[in-house]
Amino acid sequence: MEYTYKQTEKIKKLLQEIAILQALIERLPKVAAIEENLRRQSLLGSAVYSARIEGNPLTIKGVSIEGNGKGRARLEIRNIIKALIYVRSSRSPKIISKILVLRLHKIVMANLSIFAGKFRSESEAVFDQFGNVLHFAPPPLVALKRLNDLILFIGNSKEATPIKAAIFHFAFEKIHPFQDGNGRVGRLLSSFILDRGGFGFRGLVSLEKYVGEHRETYYDLLSNEGRDITNFVEFFLEGITTQSQKAVEDLQKVEISPSIGLLPRRKEIFELIKDHRSVTFDEIYRRFLNVPKSTLHNDLSALQKASLIRKLGTTRGVVYEIT
Repeated sequence: MEYTYKQTEKIKKLLQEIAILQALIERLPKVAAIEENLRRQSLLGSAVYSARIEGNPLTIKGVSIEGNGKGRARLEIRNIIKALIYVRSSRSPKIISKILVLRLHKIVMANLSIFAGKFRSESEAVFDQFGNVLHFAPPPLVALKRLNDLILFIGNSKEATPIKAAIFHFAFEKIHPFQDGNGRVGRLLSSFILDRGGFGFRGLVSLEKYVGEHRETYYDLLSNEGRDITNFVEFFLEGITTQSQKAVEDLQKVEISPSIGLLPRRKEIFELIKDHRSVTFDEIYRRFLNVPKSTLHNDLSALQKASLIRKLGTTRGVVYEIT
């Protein structure tokens, strides 16, 4: 591998923090309705910031997961969302390969470039968001060889997963295997490496947001022409740590109610019982006069089976209360 890094105290500390945060995120309560919303926000943020790093003008407020609207800027974000969903799905492969690299590029550049899913055949330079040359990419054949070497390195390396993801991202950007879309694909592949290496963070961490908020530093570090990429590795790990901490805070901020995820009527029944401590069936029925009694009994049975309420007494003396 042509790039090296120093195992600094900062890197050791960041790796420890990342491992702790990953374990903490895995242990925090899983509430489907809340987590799905946070995951959608993270997905959208990742797509928007990944596009903005390359100069896309849209913001999170101007787009949605569903991808409504026309124009190149919106299409760029829609494509990244599709690629992120694929990377995080069970349909994507378990290991990185040239086939995966090409597939992601094809998704990201669909209807944006006639070269979508194809390696470049001409020499290229790497530019920052202002059009300044950061680096002259290797010739096409050399680039393909280096990409093969990089993929082999990642597959065989015993480095910690976050380190591998950082090294891959830096090296991939230097190789610059495509005419366009290298940054987007490189960040997707780094996410893939993290996810497959046990650092998926339940899909709640957007490294792209951190990179987008520190874009100048990101490009400055990528402009390094030396072999020692310690500073970039530290930056990359800081990004994972910062965004993981935010994910933990978001999960801990949520006031988790047992009624989350219930069907609307059952949630209302649960909240009614909770507010009044104990409630009779007649009191519940008076709230839902248009609902058949048999349906309400089924709702109450479902809440009992979920251990959310308990039934006290028999026949006419029955009351329901929170467990």
